[in-house]
Amino acid sequence: MFNLDQFVNQYVTKRPASMFLPDIEANRDLLHEKIAGKSVLVIGGAGSIGSSFIKALLPFRPSSLVVVDINENALAELTRDLRSEKGMYVPEDYIPYPMDFASPVFEKMFRKRGGFDIVGNFSAHKHVRSEKDIYSVEALLRNNVLCAKRLLDLLAEYPPAEYFCVSTDKAANPVNIMGASKRIMEDMIFSYSDRFPVKTARFANVAFSNGSLPAGFLARISKLQPLSAPSDVRRFFVSLEESGQICLLSCILGANREIFFPKLGEAQMMTFDAIGTELLKAYGYEVLKCGSDAEAVKKAENLKSGGKLYPVHYAVSDTSGEKPFEEFVTDTETADMERFLSLGVITGKEMPDKEKIASLFKNLNELFERPETTKEAVVAAMKSYLPNFGHIEMGKSLDSKM
Repeated sequence: MFNLDQFVNQYVTKRPASMFLPDIEANRDLLHEKIAGKSVLVIGGAGSIGSSFIKALLPFRPSSLVVVDINENALAELTRDLRSEKGMYVPEDYIPYPMDFASPVFEKMFRKRGGFDIVGNFSAHKHVRSEKDIYSVEALLRNNVLCAKRLLDLLAEYPPAEYFCVSTDKAANPVNIMGASKRIMEDMIFSYSDRFPVKTARFANVAFSNGSLPAGFLARISKLQPLSAPSDVRRFFVSLEESGQICLLSCILGANREIFFPKLGEAQMMTFDAIGTELLKAYGYEVLKCGSDAEAVKKAENLKSGGKLYPVHYAVSDTSGEKPFEEFVTDTETADMERFLSLGVITGKEMPDKEKIASLFKNLNELFERPETTKEAVVAAMKSYLPNFGHIEMGKSLDSKM
């Protein structure tokens, strides 16, 4: 019987247990002090990272938990999962709301409750593939930045004790619009740090998270469809459990304007084709390398008659925004590597220039009001704010590939 958690531990993270457990154990009393009896709001809580954060937080017994997510089905599954897990503490005041955090009904609910002690925002466009054209770019920036500002304005009226928002390792020296949006998001949330504490985390790919390429491998295998993956893109990986623990430690133990990241070395990077190959072996298949998507699709027909040669198409990446490697800290940032066993912390981030941020947002909103605005114009506006935004444009999206 295939066990995904064991597979991830053995072949992807190559760790028998979470790397963050020692830091959680060392700080268990402090975590309990800061969470027990507190009201918690988790936005985007039905997703992979948000739900993992909830599971990491609940053992410390908050008094209430409100989860907001636009995915109604995923919210239902989250509730079933929490209610079905032995020993899982779920507060009596637990409400999952299928709603948009940028909607008027969310604001009504938030104001009625008078705010929350702890707020975690996991709602985000997280895929590099989200940049296809001007419409997809606008949707990404509205979710990751523009609508997120409206949330922060609301929080400023009811300041939480802790505010956390997920960033990404792709925010360090970004080469795609998603990563650049998260780098801008970091400055935006830090611009509110004079009104309430704000923290974030840059971390690795979450192995087999919803929508990820490895999760797609599982879906393809279940349908006897071929696998496709880049052979040259190297990424850091953490498990689903680890993703929630990073966020918990950052949210609760981080100081104002700090960015957490996992202590992972270059030798711990993995390629997606290596994961695909090991996964097929675990399912009892041998890899059959093909020269194109079309060839792999054609040869996959043999799987339906019980064939054990599984067609794959591994090739060098040729799509927009793909960085060949990942990094957590830039040359201009200072990291504290001593405070935690498993986490580094970027410290000393100054209060961002609020006028500069406001000017960028005004520019973006004006661009999106014009029907003739192009993706290139938006990239130029972002580069005016982020001079080191080295956008990689190949004229081809991941959606054009298998």
